[in-house]
Amino acid sequence: MAALRAAKQALRTELKKRISQLSDQEKLRQSHIVTQKLIKHPKYQSCQRIAVFLSMNDEVQTEEIIEDIFQKGKVCFIPKYQKKSHHMDMVKLTAASEIHALPLTSWNIHQPSEEEHREEALDTGGLDLILMPGLGFDKHGNRLGRGKGYYDTYLGRCMNHPKGEPYTMALAFKEQICDAIPVADNDIKVDEILYEFK
Repeated sequence: MAALRAAKQALRTELKKRISQLSDQEKLRQSHIVTQKLIKHPKYQSCQRIAVFLSMNDEVQTEEIIEDIFQKGKVCFIPKYQKKSHHMDMVKLTAASEIHALPLTSWNIHQPSEEEHREEALDTGGLDLILMPGLGFDKHGNRLGRGKGYYDTYLGRCMNHPKGEPYTMALAFKEQICDAIPVADNDIKVDEILYEFK
């Protein structure tokens, strides 16, 4: 277990370095390509209830995607992380413009405040699609997150929902694609990874 943790940590460091070398312009260019791939994807087109992460500076930018979700009349859910735990909910966003009014977390991402009550996806109709962040991915669908386990824990909860497991798509820069990601038995694979050359 310690060896696996060390391998993941070393890869996280390497990937952070790779991503930090991308210019803002290049990140936006790749984000736009990934967004277009997603919007044209039959899975996305057929899904109604979609969870999407609010991107940090080192992730594929999701603002354009969120705007498209609302333009197409789909329902948008965003992560709400609980501090000091591995618990995350996916809560309903009512408009794309609402994002900038949300408070900033210590990770510099917008999310609803702890006190604010919003509809949680699993309390109502479940989810059709979850767009996943991550630091690295391999072509077998293995994902390296930031080590907190939020998404793996949440996907575990989705499996118990009457609607069943949502389809998962990771959004990545091509620099985040690795030959192999070290994984544990409880790491959950993503169904598909969208990046520039895929």
